[in-house]
Amino acid sequence: MYESRNEPLLPPAHFRRRLALHVGYALLLVGATLLVGALGHRWFGDHGWHDALMNAAFVIGGIGTYVMPESYGGKIFSAVYGFFVGLIVMATLGVVLAPIAHRIMHKFHLDETDD
Repeated sequence: MYESRNEPLLPPAHFRRRLALHVGYALLLVGATLLVGALGHRWFGDHGWHDALMNAAFVIGGIGTYVMPESYGGKIFSAVYGFFVGLIVMATLGVVLAPIAHRIMHKFHLDETDD
């Protein structure tokens, strides 16, 4: 997917397209996480759709739950979902920053000469 060390640096227009594609992947990942959270809060927490969606969005945003679950299943889901969201945030950050980090490292390697 990325250019190798021996290839020239990607033109800026292509790089912007690659970055937009990675942002799209990250948005899909966050959207899927929001859907899982809303379904889980609805199923395990016995909340309405609006409360379930708001709970999931607040957890993803780092605020915490909006309506605390009362059932044991809802409490367990909230705990597991909170850990899951932490991993998703790190993964999303990696997906968005990967093309930028690759471009920086590729630019530094272009300056090196092979002896």
